[in-house]
Amino acid sequence: MRCASCFVASLLTIFSAGGVAADIRADLDRLADDIEPKVIEWRHDIHEHPELGNREVRTSGIVAEHLKALGFEVRTGVAVTGVVAVLKGGKPGPVVALRADMDALPVTEEVDLPYASKVKANWAGKETGVMHACGHDTHVAILMGVAEALAKVRNDLPGTVKLLFQPAEESPPPGEEGGAALMVKQGAMENPHVDAVFGLHITSIIETGTIAYRPGPVMAAADIVRITVQGRQTHGSAPWSGVDPIVIAAQIVLGLQTIVSRQINLTQEPAVVTIGGIDGGNRFNIIPDKVEMVGTVRTFDEKMRDDIHRRIRLTADNIAAAGGATAIVSIEKPYAVTINDPALTERMLPTLKRVAGEGHVVLRPKTTGAEDFSFFAQQAPGLFIFLGGSPKGTDLSKVAYNHSPRFFVEDSAMKLGVRALLNLTVDYLEGVKGEGVKE
Repeated sequence: MRCASCFVASLLTIFSAGGVAADIRADLDRLADDIEPKVIEWRHDIHEHPELGNREVRTSGIVAEHLKALGFEVRTGVAVTGVVAVLKGGKPGPVVALRADMDALPVTEEVDLPYASKVKANWAGKETGVMHACGHDTHVAILMGVAEALAKVRNDLPGTVKLLFQPAEESPPPGEEGGAALMVKQGAMENPHVDAVFGLHITSIIETGTIAYRPGPVMAAADIVRITVQGRQTHGSAPWSGVDPIVIAAQIVLGLQTIVSRQINLTQEPAVVTIGGIDGGNRFNIIPDKVEMVGTVRTFDEKMRDDIHRRIRLTADNIAAAGGATAIVSIEKPYAVTINDPALTERMLPTLKRVAGEGHVVLRPKTTGAEDFSFFAQQAPGLFIFLGGSPKGTDLSKVAYNHSPRFFVEDSAMKLGVRALLNLTVDYLEGVKGEGVKE
């Protein structure tokens, strides 16, 4: 009897050290299969009824109703239309946050789907089509599925899960505040305090069944640059009688390109300076008073970011002064660098490989796209992964990229996203490193 008791005690020790987690994972994989039809249905509905940033009233309502029915503690109206929900497990433990962004884009859909968007809305004073051209519809559906699965194993969870359904990731309407930064400001990462935060983004440039990751800086900081060149209006036949802001603006555009090509150390980190819009003048024979330019800066290092900002101001000021004009430069910093915590990434990489298979987890290069998940990852160690969404065998060089009116990802991609977030959550809560990698 004594040996039998020792055997039982040793079994209990094994299960408490990770065996229970293995049982939960098996349950979650089964639940992911069972929930997949619902996830697809949610995705189709949300895709057909897209909403712009800070206007996700219908979407957040569906989310909140679903989470309340599952027994989550639900807070609505966070950062205008955001939803924060808490599920306390049956055992004490850390707090994991999972994030999904809800907003669509001012893009008119050109994909022939039975659930294609026909929605129109006003953006920046113009009527436009509205489309989930960046896959946020799948992110919401995936996290709704994750919520349902976690609720079913609640009693076995050693810790707490917080869900962050975020509005306005693509930026709020002009003149409004929103997104992850506002959610953080309004306490989304506190009460309870989050110990680790996970997020994912679906993309058309990776095949379904593949997960991509990168430790450290993975997505760039994105800044908005506005430059107003003030000249002096005159007749186009006598440019010497005024100050031509169009010519000076053109020189500034060319000068700005030398910041990246000649002035910063690109062996340290990549960077981009782009002028995306110029507006000035309204008649063929009138030199206008001013020209307005707008552009973006993408960086991965804060010191380099500040240095490039300084050089933009210096370049614009000096070129304008040389031509007798003035340049007013303003720079907004709406997106910080998205940094995957290296220690958390290393710890959770075996989980990703177990879920997707060793050969289906790939290291991706840095991307100069931006993500306001970065603000959540400033509050707690974060891991942001990329989920493949194009059918296997697709020529990825020809697919429509995120934000295109022809952007498409297939429904079958979402189940891996559900399984990935479920297993990251459970493995983190259990303190398991994700052993048992499958091929």
